[in-house]
Amino acid sequence: MPIVAQSTETTDWVSRFADEVIEESERRAPGKPVVVASGLSPSGPIHLGNLREVMTPHLVADEIRRRGYQVRHLISWDDYDRYRKVPAGVPGVDETWAEHIGKPLTSVPAPKGSAYPNWAEHFKAAMVESLAELGVEFDGISQTEQYTSGVYREQILHAMRHRGDIDAILAQYRTKKAPAKQQQKKPVDEAELEAAEGSGAAAEDDGSSGSAGYFPYKPYCGNCEKDLTTVTSYDDDSTELTYSCTSCGFSETVRLNEFNRGKLVWKVDWPMRWAYEGVIFEPSGVDHSSPGSSFQVGGQIVGIFGGKQPIGPMYAFVGISGMAKMSSSKGGVPTPADALKIMEPQLLRWLYARRRPNQSFKVAFDQEIQRLYDEWDRLEAKVADGSALPADVAAHSRAVRTASGELPRTPRPLPYRTLASVADITAGHEDQALRILSDLDPANPLASLDEARPRYDKAEAWINTHVPADQRTIVRDEPDTELLKTLDEQARESLRLLLDGLAGNWSLDGLTHLVYGVPKVQAGFSADATPKELPPEIKTAQRSFFALLYQLLVSRDTGPRLPTLLLAVGQDRVRHLLGA
Repeated sequence: MPIVAQSTETTDWVSRFADEVIEESERRAPGKPVVVASGLSPSGPIHLGNLREVMTPHLVADEIRRRGYQVRHLISWDDYDRYRKVPAGVPGVDETWAEHIGKPLTSVPAPKGSAYPNWAEHFKAAMVESLAELGVEFDGISQTEQYTSGVYREQILHAMRHRGDIDAILAQYRTKKAPAKQQQKKPVDEAELEAAEGSGAAAEDDGSSGSAGYFPYKPYCGNCEKDLTTVTSYDDDSTELTYSCTSCGFSETVRLNEFNRGKLVWKVDWPMRWAYEGVIFEPSGVDHSSPGSSFQVGGQIVGIFGGKQPIGPMYAFVGISGMAKMSSSKGGVPTPADALKIMEPQLLRWLYARRRPNQSFKVAFDQEIQRLYDEWDRLEAKVADGSALPADVAAHSRAVRTASGELPRTPRPLPYRTLASVADITAGHEDQALRILSDLDPANPLASLDEARPRYDKAEAWINTHVPADQRTIVRDEPDTELLKTLDEQARESLRLLLDGLAGNWSLDGLTHLVYGVPKVQAGFSADATPKELPPEIKTAQRSFFALLYQLLVSRDTGPRLPTLLLAVGQDRVRHLLGA
């Protein structure tokens, strides 16, 4: 007997959809597993916008599993779609791949050097690996296998018999296209990643329409393998179909009840699969929700196949910040694998779980990632002490665990910005990194860097791949004697106060108190004085003092947090560089 969860999580969007999906599933298919679905086209790198196509139903499916129901999360790999264009900036791909445009994705060669047999498998593999790291359980369905093995034969014949009905539905939405407006392309760090591109929603014709009338089926050419074909005749009784190819001139006559080299056009294929799989829940991008879009039209066509349209929330775009410095090897389009190199799976899951599907959000690859991690760590603390709001508790729970158990996590989750600073300063020297991180809390030092992993590795990868070289931290080898000579007595006194306090405050908290306290003491206040007890000019004095230290240590006005920097440089070297 399924267990309906009674918890504070009922205030979050996932629980509300789970309630609705369970109720609808019991109405349509009582006693059967609940079916939710996603569709991904491996036509190129599957990006973070496409990930919302998966995470939205995954989170709902996982909530339903937590309540004791059986669920199937189907991911249809639309690998039998046509190859539309050669994506820019993909390693191992050149202009010669243009000759494959029009073929099924599984008939296009993989990029040079790939270990995979074809284009679709190459790009599918990276997504499968990322989904495993994110804890996403799914049943993958290759549409190439479905079509070429004849699984959909009866559905194809049914669509051909009802081609007039389908054509009439599509005709309601066919309009003359207005001239496309010139639109300036956004830079990647401002761009919104539309999930439509990777879910079968690319602009596809409504079907094969020639002198013989409308047909919702496109054969792939028996000679050149391309879908640049037109059905010229079809007989419902014998299923005899004749087509010609406008690319190579080839034509042939086949029996559709034996022919497995073609597919239904997208606006018919999608609702056919809803009916065939019994899909109860499948979200769609904002482009699907306009009049005449695939989801809207599909809601009428699905009835021809005896099915019903799924519950289908619209989801908004995913924005990206800070990708300007990213390698163009992936065409400038960040993928889940790119994100998982610099952030733990829990953080990425949380970004998708905490926002309703119709709310847009950004995935950070710039300095904003440090703020996101600070926010995440504060949430973890609130959940631990019971002060978090119910919806935040729910989003946290969905981020750190699935119905199958908790995701692997970092044993000692030290602040991400601290780990990034240490990785920056030590430049790959793990022994130095361990020394600094152990000094953060002398009463409870790290025994091994593994205690800070994988978060440390993610922070190090972020420093190495997304922080420009001119922003990296390079500690001076020798004192800046010219600068030291020009210091006035007040500046010299500030350095003396700092140096005098180093030994007694050699920890992260101690050094934080020391560096903020020096300007207070110089102004005649206690080092423990709070901001409310101090005049505004103390903040100005602190900023000037910090800038002086950065100049003397790293020859810049800014850098990593000073307490972390001082720990990294070490007492002896700090004394040397500050002219002790």
